[in-house]
Amino acid sequence: MAEEHNSGEPRAVSVGVLKGGFGKTTTAINLARELAHRNGSALVVDLDDNGHMSQNLGFADQYSAEENHAEAVLINGEDPTQYIQTVSHGLDIFPAHVQLEDVQSGLKEATMGTTRLKENLISPLLGDEYEYIVVDCPANRGKLNDNAMYATGNIIIPLRAESGYESGLSSTVQRLVQEARQYFELNILAITPTDLQDRIDQDTRDRSLLKEINSRDGVSRLVPNYARVTDDEWDAIDNGKQNGNLPGIRHRAAIDRAHDEGVPLRDYDETCDQLEAYDELAQIVERGEVVHE
Repeated sequence: MAEEHNSGEPRAVSVGVLKGGFGKTTTAINLARELAHRNGSALVVDLDDNGHMSQNLGFADQYSAEENHAEAVLINGEDPTQYIQTVSHGLDIFPAHVQLEDVQSGLKEATMGTTRLKENLISPLLGDEYEYIVVDCPANRGKLNDNAMYATGNIIIPLRAESGYESGLSSTVQRLVQEARQYFELNILAITPTDLQDRIDQDTRDRSLLKEINSRDGVSRLVPNYARVTDDEWDAIDNGKQNGNLPGIRHRAAIDRAHDEGVPLRDYDETCDQLEAYDELAQIVERGEVVHE
């Protein structure tokens, strides 16, 4: 049963990072599911041309359909509601299409091509059909990403503790966020580590990632409470006195199994402890900012 928590204005948010394999799609679907759980309904828009989310959730037919519904809506301005599908418990999806690259090419040629997602899908639905819309972005620069940034005005950046996370963060901030800010307002709502697996009292990639985001100027204020580690807490960790759960969204078999089953985490295992992190991420979207405890 949904828990009604909505106390903020309707908001759309992109989940994006200019590097593949960083947990972007997993973050987007579970964030959207928690927003639906907390508020009764939410929409996730799959703009990633690989269509992993759409296909995994059981919408392979829509992904490979003869009619390119993404083109119909973004280029031709057709009603998006006729293409929206139900995922579960108040969560709906506007699926990706195998020919999204063609849509991207069309957006380059279209008049006001950066505004189409906002004009034709987000604005007609946000605050009317849905209080919250989450956009799963492609992992590359282009008109689809431009549309997502412009339409939502907000971004959450997921990072994974693997080689290249520094460049993934820097590239996303410099090439996506800062470039977009030359033309319109774009807020980074949160930067979240995902799929952490190692201990952090030793020299591991998990520790390096958490150290980086918690100490970097302009980034530390964007780290959710579930991933926040203060200097005093690092001292306690290094002295073998860590209390509580390890920070960050941690690797859990339930998350992998939910993916294998083609459902959001909550619909696979509502007792998984990592739902608390996704719930906080949903609260950040509702408030429009990270609020540190």
